[in-house]
Amino acid sequence: MKQILTIVITLLYVSAIHSQNVAVSSPDGLLTVHITVENGKSEYSVKYKNKQILENSPLGLITNEGDFSAGLTYVEHKLGEVDKHYTQDKIKRSEIHYKANTLTCTFQNAKQRKVSVVFQVSNNDIAFRYELPAWRDRRACVIEKEATGFRFPAFTTAFLSYMMGPMGGFARTTPSYESGYQADVPVSETNSRTGYVFPGLFKIGNDGWALLSETGVSSLYCASHLSAWKDGVYTVEYPNPAQNNGFGSSGAQIGLPGTTPWRTITVGETLKPIVETTVTFDVVDPLYKPSIDYKYGRSTWSWIVWQDNSMNWDDQVKYIDLASKMGYEYILIDALWDTNIGYERMEELIKYAHSKNVDVFLWYNSNGSVNDAPQGPRNRMDRPIARKEEMKWLKKVGVKGLKVDFFGGDKQETMRIYEDILSDANDYGLMVIFHGATLPRGWERMYPNHVGSEAVLASEMLIFSQDVRNNEAFYSTLHPFIRNAVGCMEFGGVFLNKYLVKSNKERNRRLTTDAFQLATGILYQNAVQMFALTPNNLEDAPAFAIDFMKKIPTTWDETLYVDGYPGKYAVVARRHGNTWYVAGVNAQKETVTLKLSLPMFAGQKITVYNDNKDKETYMDSAGVGKNGDISVSIQPNGGFVLTN
Repeated sequence: MKQILTIVITLLYVSAIHSQNVAVSSPDGLLTVHITVENGKSEYSVKYKNKQILENSPLGLITNEGDFSAGLTYVEHKLGEVDKHYTQDKIKRSEIHYKANTLTCTFQNAKQRKVSVVFQVSNNDIAFRYELPAWRDRRACVIEKEATGFRFPAFTTAFLSYMMGPMGGFARTTPSYESGYQADVPVSETNSRTGYVFPGLFKIGNDGWALLSETGVSSLYCASHLSAWKDGVYTVEYPNPAQNNGFGSSGAQIGLPGTTPWRTITVGETLKPIVETTVTFDVVDPLYKPSIDYKYGRSTWSWIVWQDNSMNWDDQVKYIDLASKMGYEYILIDALWDTNIGYERMEELIKYAHSKNVDVFLWYNSNGSVNDAPQGPRNRMDRPIARKEEMKWLKKVGVKGLKVDFFGGDKQETMRIYEDILSDANDYGLMVIFHGATLPRGWERMYPNHVGSEAVLASEMLIFSQDVRNNEAFYSTLHPFIRNAVGCMEFGGVFLNKYLVKSNKERNRRLTTDAFQLATGILYQNAVQMFALTPNNLEDAPAFAIDFMKKIPTTWDETLYVDGYPGKYAVVARRHGNTWYVAGVNAQKETVTLKLSLPMFAGQKITVYNDNKDKETYMDSAGVGKNGDISVSIQPNGGFVLTN
């Protein structure tokens, strides 16, 4: 295949002198990217198995040192290969072998300044970025805008989540990546004036699927998002200038030579490559070494159901005891602990947790100057001197991690705060979870102590919104194919209360079954997961559900797509060590019966968690034939888990 590919590229190079058209294909030859220059503009297109996934789509940058989106001429191209093995203990699989063919195309603008676009094409994934050299004595520039776009065939439908407007929502903390979805709608109807967040999923009729995202965003760049569909194209947009109360540039200031983050496109005939992709991590590397051997696991937290009033000594003791009885590694003590419990008594509470073999995460407000979020501790994480002082105390009293909240933006200024928090926390042996935050863009690999991000319409909105409770199953069938496909997702779920209030009666009735809730514990992947169990669940929830939650893992060695359609139903398999879990949920109004091929269970006796026709959850056992085929029915708003 390598020889064939070389011949193809060589022939294209000969013709490129005239037509300026080059191409690169995946190692298996099924996924191909074509790059052209015509009328001074560079474009690319994508085919998978000879079917058009992206039509000619624009490339280019606009900088304060020149326009690299027009007036371009082709200079040269280079071919290469990437072949690397790596291990990663907090993503959807632990052992990864990444192979890709690379193509670097270099262009120059009217000022004779050069820019390159680098494509890495593996069997189902494309990653590309821009590389800018130093231009004579010029060693710095500002990237003001990208021309990069994605032109899908007109019959494509989209699954997209709205970019929230700046300085809105609770205490002017948006955007926080916590909005709903347009699902399976014609691209022509995706016209949100604020655009759409990464990742975005697209169905190209009967020809395949594509997932768009970005990765490798650090303090050296801003994060970006998708524009609304306009003139047949989605373009890469930089943050709204009004974010961060208008402070900070909406572009990116970089040193030269420098690079942009990677834009990624995952392509498949089915959703299998979408669910199983690791491209977000394949093209990045760790930015520093872990200072200690971080331990992942499960956590309790009182705030999700018992809310602000639970931030007191007695209720936190109850949740420490719950974590101890469940065998969980952690408790998260959420907002307002600094005033309601205080630093001095917190040291005593941490000692009590340690006596119960439970470690502690503490909540922090990310800022004191960007928005109006009043909860404390404030003014500790956004300022380097205060942050290091706080982290020194946290290490001294034995805290293991932080949950940092209320960021509200994608500017380079905010990316620096994320990285500063992570880097300083690693110096003190602290793990970090982000809430009210942006999408993690390769961060699980880039930052060894990053152990979770929300960036989704998560469990708290099930408490606050009847509409979100009504659509819980709908959103759950989207996440494995979109949000959780590209990064960890600290959802904070698995409710076993029938009513999502402390009294467990009368208000906020849960509309999904217990089996559905257990299934989401498998469907949602995050190395440290705060589960929404309450102390009363030890008595009022089914004993088998509690036993299941005592054993549930949060790290995985393998993840496989089984079946599903986003917005309708989803079935995913995950392996932890030698134990497989297959989980599914159903958002449709009718029961769905599936014939599943599960070779990992072939010839075995397995445990089944499912719902009967009255939506009562039960546990049973079943034998699986030697061919691994099994039939499963999922009730509306219901779910199932199979495990060996």
